[in-house]
Amino acid sequence: MSHLGENQTTFAWIDQSAPAMLERLVAWSGINSGSHNLAGLQAMAEQIKALFTPIAEDALSVDLADAEQLADDGQIHAVQYGSLLTFSKRPQAPIQVLLTGHMDTVFPADCAFQSANFIDGNTLHGPGVADMKGGLLVMFMALAAWEQQADANQLGWRVVINPDEETGSLASAPHLAHYAKEADLGMVFEPALADGTLAGERKGSGNFSLRVTGRSAHAGREFHLGRNAIAALAEVLVQLHGLNTKAQQQHDGVTLNIGRIQGGGPVNVVPDRAVAHFNVRMVNDGAQRWLQEEINAIVAQANLLDGIHLELFGGFTRPAKLSTPAHRLLCQWLTDCGAALQVPITFKATGGCCDGNNLAAAGLPNIDTLGVRGGQIHTDQEFMLVDSLAERAKLSFLLLQRASRHGEQLKTLLTNG
Repeated sequence: MSHLGENQTTFAWIDQSAPAMLERLVAWSGINSGSHNLAGLQAMAEQIKALFTPIAEDALSVDLADAEQLADDGQIHAVQYGSLLTFSKRPQAPIQVLLTGHMDTVFPADCAFQSANFIDGNTLHGPGVADMKGGLLVMFMALAAWEQQADANQLGWRVVINPDEETGSLASAPHLAHYAKEADLGMVFEPALADGTLAGERKGSGNFSLRVTGRSAHAGREFHLGRNAIAALAEVLVQLHGLNTKAQQQHDGVTLNIGRIQGGGPVNVVPDRAVAHFNVRMVNDGAQRWLQEEINAIVAQANLLDGIHLELFGGFTRPAKLSTPAHRLLCQWLTDCGAALQVPITFKATGGCCDGNNLAAAGLPNIDTLGVRGGQIHTDQEFMLVDSLAERAKLSFLLLQRASRHGEQLKTLLTNG
């Protein structure tokens, strides 16, 4: 199929808009919007509202509920989040699309990585330029281009931009699930790889914490009266790490990563408190159930130790995203759209997670790497490729166009399972 003729004017508008969007991206990159930087997130939210509100019928800022989290000191601390933004248009149109993205980055307010610069004419280096402030601008250009079409009324859309994706979307997950139920397909603007490869299937993920309580004592005079929380935790962590090997026999692809431990004080005191945080990844629901059972069994066994008490916090936050007939249809649509632009489209399974997992868990088929091409995300070497701003906006525009014209095919597929 070829869309180049009928969309020539639209594509020219996208090309003309790209330089201004790039200038905006440089400015946005300079706004630190780390997940826990509430002031920075508010500043970023104001920028997003100013951009998206003019093309929407409704714009809303939603306060997210606070959460509780086990901190390294062994205490439960309250966690506050920024506001979720949502914009919508034509909720009564026959085809409904949910477009999602996030405004937060992994870089805290005191991080030295605070601004963007050009490495060369086609490479912009900076915090969030790929993950995913660049993706938000791709989303905007695609929607703004769609709103110029004569048949735009055939498709309604809702944009949801959350402030907590990089920490697991714990506060925004219920909102994502709610809006997913109202849509026919999802478009998520995480970055593609630098070569254009998109994510296909995704592993699921969970974040857990352990609090171990023992008994303090003088390490010399009354060592025998103490119960060493660090030693007990160390034994448990060896068993948890061993699940990586055990999983190879039953659930290949499962990983458990012990990410951080904390505990103890003066070396002449038997420590009575220790904390550990770990992440798990799994390829399907069966592996998730297996992991939960194994973790529970290890904790239960450790709780039989004299004078030692373990508490497990956290859980599975994002189920695995598996290929379904509806997802494969969306992938084919995007492949066709890429062919019209002479842009090769390839998909690759990944161990990473994103809000595409959340949407899929709510039953919404989605493509979740429609953002800019880039790489080295979550590091101070993050970059995006400048020419992908217009390229990916055109690709997403064509996907919207395909959905408006053939969305009933997708709806039928979903209805029939």
